[in-house]
Amino acid sequence: MNFGAGAAAATVTVTGKTVAQMEWGANNNTFKTFKDIEPKSVMDLAVIPIDPVDIGLGSSDKGHGHPISTIKPRKKTMTSVYLKFFETAPDGKSRRCKFCGQSYSIATATGNLGRHLSNRHPGYDKSGEVATNSTLPPVTVVKKPQSQGKTSQVDYDHLNWLLVKWLVLASLPPSTLEEKWLANSYKFLNPAIQLWPADKYKTVFHDVFRSMQEDIRASLVHVSSKVSITLDFWTSYEQISYMSVTCQWIDEYWTFQKVLLDICHIPYPCGGAEIYHSLVKILEMYNIENRVLSCTHDNSQNAIHACHRLKESLDSKKMGSFCFIPCAARTLNLIIEDGLRTVKPIISKIREFVLGLNASAELSDEFSRLAIACQETSWKPPLDSSTRWSGNYQMLDIVRKAGKSMDALIRKYDNTLGSRLLLTPAEKNAASIVHDHLEPFYKTTNNMCMNKVLTIGLILFFMDHISETIAACREVRHYPDWLKNSAEEMAKKARNFNNQVCNIFTYMSAILDPRIKGELIAESLNSENFLEEARNHFIRNYSTSHFPSMTGGYGAQEIEDGGSVSFAEEIARKKRRASMSNSVTDELTQYLSEPPAPIPTDVLDWWKGNSARYPRLSVMARDFLAIQPTSLAAEEIFCGKGDEIDKQRLCMPHDSTQALLCIRSWILAGMRLKVKSTEIDYERLMELAASAATTADNTTSASDKKQK
Repeated sequence: MNFGAGAAAATVTVTGKTVAQMEWGANNNTFKTFKDIEPKSVMDLAVIPIDPVDIGLGSSDKGHGHPISTIKPRKKTMTSVYLKFFETAPDGKSRRCKFCGQSYSIATATGNLGRHLSNRHPGYDKSGEVATNSTLPPVTVVKKPQSQGKTSQVDYDHLNWLLVKWLVLASLPPSTLEEKWLANSYKFLNPAIQLWPADKYKTVFHDVFRSMQEDIRASLVHVSSKVSITLDFWTSYEQISYMSVTCQWIDEYWTFQKVLLDICHIPYPCGGAEIYHSLVKILEMYNIENRVLSCTHDNSQNAIHACHRLKESLDSKKMGSFCFIPCAARTLNLIIEDGLRTVKPIISKIREFVLGLNASAELSDEFSRLAIACQETSWKPPLDSSTRWSGNYQMLDIVRKAGKSMDALIRKYDNTLGSRLLLTPAEKNAASIVHDHLEPFYKTTNNMCMNKVLTIGLILFFMDHISETIAACREVRHYPDWLKNSAEEMAKKARNFNNQVCNIFTYMSAILDPRIKGELIAESLNSENFLEEARNHFIRNYSTSHFPSMTGGYGAQEIEDGGSVSFAEEIARKKRRASMSNSVTDELTQYLSEPPAPIPTDVLDWWKGNSARYPRLSVMARDFLAIQPTSLAAEEIFCGKGDEIDKQRLCMPHDSTQALLCIRSWILAGMRLKVKSTEIDYERLMELAASAATTADNTTSASDKKQK
């Protein structure tokens, strides 16, 4: 299933000119804040003539949804010297400034034209066409009767809709647009601009949220497989606790699908009971409580308690199998933190050096030059200075691979960097030891971040390797005692994770990964009892339920005949069912008997190509391979991307958090922004904005050439 198109809806068409092109698009994941956008891309929006746009949501505040009353246009006879700086349009209905191309109605008073020249073009009377008299003569206006006509209604709602998307993609609350500097900037460029009040933006966000959420609910009805969910928690600057719930599954085309279901406020005291009730509401709203196979939580005790209650509830209602597992990435991050604990002060000194390096092009260039001269690894600024694992390892890497260049730069720029950043021989030695010890961890996390689809089997394979690395550290004689003590703490966390994750569900998910199967399965899961239990689960749940044509039920003709079945037919059906059970078992046996696929193999592509060979087993694989080993994407835990997300969440006010963050996630996933069954056609808006910007540029260039 593809969320890119959303549900069927009317597509908004936009006609006429529109605003200049903003610096973000609907088809990528990048966005810029106002301070990052070039002046032209935002501020020129106000000076481009805009025709009415019907978006089906009412007009701007200026119009209040009512037509503008007709007035009698005035025809003026003017003798003002200002007029020589304006040229009359061919249609005789407007005048255009010769300097900037700004258009005014033919009925505009010359006083306004004079203010435009004074404000926008100081010194205009000394630029080429100089007025011969510095004393301005009085303006004589003669009103003449003219046929009654309607002034064209200007609707700026499409500008507000562009701002809606900008707020969403930049994760900014509607209150951003209440800043006086922003409103005044628009007013300065075009007094007719009317931005919506913040309350209207909030209402629009709420309507969009409900419309898009309903589309997701309707789409999930058509999902034919089991689904898995992941939980994430955070606290805002207002000390309000939130939970995000994300749903994952594998569709019939063997494509991994993921969608955010909701972001909800966890009421005080934010314990396991409150999390459980909030989670149940979301599952019931989307009508998936009977299809949830697993839940991956953030390892907190409150989340574990909530998942345990959910399992008890689902088991009591006989809604099918359900399991909950801890987040492997968070566990691994905690293990790494134990390994870094002793060298944290050293890492802080190196980070200060890196921040200084990133802030100065001169220092960066000199560091690169010194690294080449010292035959050390080449470095490309800016360097990763985040406080996440990727940044911490970068600090150790600099000392290990460019220590001489670092020392030389600090000594050369002592006044800028300070000699306090020089590392002692003991600090360098400690950093190098920890670097060597944690290098396998870095390779593991890097692989997790780059992997297209993380599976339980692959993660447990990695965690087995991590446990072996920790055990080997304690056996190395030349390692210092402080590192061996850290290894003891790391080993405890690894064992605790293995104990929590070891169950029949993770075993079945692991063996259904064609790269793992039985040969590379984690030691903690390598049990004959698990294999036998997996066979029973397969036969019980996947032998006939997904293949009604192969069941032993009555056919249509038999029902017409009164349902009578001969004694011989009953015996024949029993034999067929027994044969089918053997066939199912043979499917699993044959699959496990073949050698594992190479590790680089794309798991979903493998099953897509082999589902015909294993028709029943492939159905089970679709369910169990969707179980998530991490509650978040690995890069959000190990890399600086997580810092960006934390900043967005922390600063979001309570009245905007749910709607704005959900809409942002859905748009980045490919859904169309939609409100009350109407899609906002941003692609068309952006095309017209680009066209309008080009027209404005050409007009300005032509005006400049004419002046010259």
